Amino acid sequence: MALIKNGAFVEDHFQTVADDAALPENGTIVSLARFQTERESLLARNAPLGVRLQSSQSPEVLGDDVHRLSVIVLEFPKFRDGRAFSWARMLRTRLGFKGEIRATGPFLYDQLAFMARTGFDAFEVRESFTEAEFARAMGEMTYVYQPSADGRPTIRDLRARAHT
Repeated sequence: MALIKNGAFVEDHFQTVADDAALPENGTIVSLARFQTERESLLARNAPLGVRLQSSQSPEVLGDDVHRLSVIVLEFPKFRDGRAFSWARMLRTRLGFKGEIRATGPFLYDQLAFMARTGFDAFEVRESFTEAEFARAMGEMTYVYQPSADGRPTIRDLRARAHT
């Protein structure tokens, strides 16, 4: 999979490892189960660390450790499973997570702008996906109706400003 951040393809400095695999020197993403089992030793490594959450796993289970992580990967197991949208918004607004929130799985082009609005800032995309497609997806919503983690003014906010 290719990785897009800030609208461009970037090198992925993290390696996702299986629960029984050896850890690389730097930039590791582990499952929630492995993180919970090996928490102390993983955090003691003092190396960039990420946790991959399945759509059924709330980021709240990470507790205060959320701020010790560099990346949280949220999985879309099917394009119609939208729980990761809620988890991303929760991470940004309620838990105050400032690190990378990465989307992975078979999500759709049409979902990219909504992902960015809820707090995602990195996207694992198929190899044939282009930066131009990503830019087009980000520009498809000119105005928004609902408030979200991105802080964009809603249509209601814009109308209220126009009448003051």
